[in-house]
Amino acid sequence: MKKTLLAALVSIVFFSCTEREKKSAGNDTPTKSDATVKVLPPASNYTNPDRSPMDMVYFPTDYPLLKMAGKTNAPPLMRIIYSRPQKQGRQIFGGLVKYDVPWRLGANEATEIEFFSTATVAGKTVKPGRYILYCIPQETKWTLVLNSNLYSWGLEQNRQKDMMQFEVPVEKTNLAIEYFTIACEKKSDKSTTLIFIWDDVKTKLPVSF
Repeated sequence: MKKTLLAALVSIVFFSCTEREKKSAGNDTPTKSDATVKVLPPASNYTNPDRSPMDMVYFPTDYPLLKMAGKTNAPPLMRIIYSRPQKQGRQIFGGLVKYDVPWRLGANEATEIEFFSTATVAGKTVKPGRYILYCIPQETKWTLVLNSNLYSWGLEQNRQKDMMQFEVPVEKTNLAIEYFTIACEKKSDKSTTLIFIWDDVKTKLPVSF
């Protein structure tokens, strides 16, 4: 009798566990306890995820992919590291981004540009090296500035370390671009136009090597 009762209990437990596994495997809907997903462990030495993701732009475009595919052995010509803020329904230029006030060309840390060989930027010669790139926007033009104060927060421009500046006209677009974007518009293997676009504003900076 005891053996029969024990066998029955084991069968019930096994059947219940099997059914739970089947339901779990066939149901993709998260349970209440699964609904909250932690992005990072709750430790003070981790950096919290940011609303403005960091981006990296190369010239030639997608240089690391070209290198991995064995399509180039030469070093890149230029690289830009910046963070991409969002419009989020706000007035950007003349609102969030003030006219005649230095702006970091993005979010968070200062935007950096690196030239791997001597470059001609808007007709001016720039030596190889790594620089901060920021701008002073106006309604009809931007003044883009190269600065040597590396590894700094974007709102802390040290104007005494300005090295070179370039004036570029502002173009109005028909679209309101959500994310601030920097991109390369290739002209030839040795020349490109840097595009800066956000909201309904677009500017261009010619670069050649």
